[in-house]
Amino acid sequence: MTKGNITVQTENIFPIIKKFLYSDHEIFLRELISNAIDATSKLEAIAGSGEIEGDLGDLTIHINVDKAAGTITISDRGIGMTEAEVKKYLNQLALSSAEEFVKKYQGKTNIIGHFGLGFYSAFMVADKVEVITRTYKKTPKAVRWVCDGNPEYEMEDYDRKERGTDIILHISDDSKEFLEHDRIEGLLKKYCSFLPFPIQMGMKTDIRWEGEGEDRKKIEEQVPNIINDTHPLWKRNREN
Repeated sequence: MTKGNITVQTENIFPIIKKFLYSDHEIFLRELISNAIDATSKLEAIAGSGEIEGDLGDLTIHINVDKAAGTITISDRGIGMTEAEVKKYLNQLALSSAEEFVKKYQGKTNIIGHFGLGFYSAFMVADKVEVITRTYKKTPKAVRWVCDGNPEYEMEDYDRKERGTDIILHISDDSKEFLEHDRIEGLLKKYCSFLPFPIQMGMKTDIRWEGEGEDRKKIEEQVPNIINDTHPLWKRNREN
């Protein structure tokens, strides 16, 4: 009798991810935003433990669709990653940072996703993915990681001043539907309507009326297009 370990050839994993990771490719957006929510939740948990001093600032997650460039960018100002963490969590498939984080900060945060295969769902719709990240820790550099859907990747120092992570998807030709503003906004409303941090997709026109009678005027103002309600009714104190 012979015993051994099955070897998985990494060059074969990307076609599997692209075709079979999820039956519906639209799930990529839910997964990546879940990661952004996790990174932000982790930041709050660390701040609550006293490891971060000062105000955390705006924690809004931004979604930007650039049809001309063929890209979708998901940006957060969460925990970010060091170079070592990028190597650990992006270069090892299905390795999740969530489990070890929860063990350390148990009871202080609610992690809804895993930075493992969920991140790689990006390759279902993109033929190249960039990650630009800077950790909350005091480190002199940010990191840029790039992979074009094969086992090879590039990683380099990057000039990013703010804490957090940008994930830039270069959308493949067979997934151009996701470069339509209405398509992405619809998915955000479908999957992200009640997530705990604001999710913004560009700006929108807010219309209000001022004055009365002949003096009544229509006022148009550009305001952030916030997709979700971070305090839905069922989460509010009944006494309020």
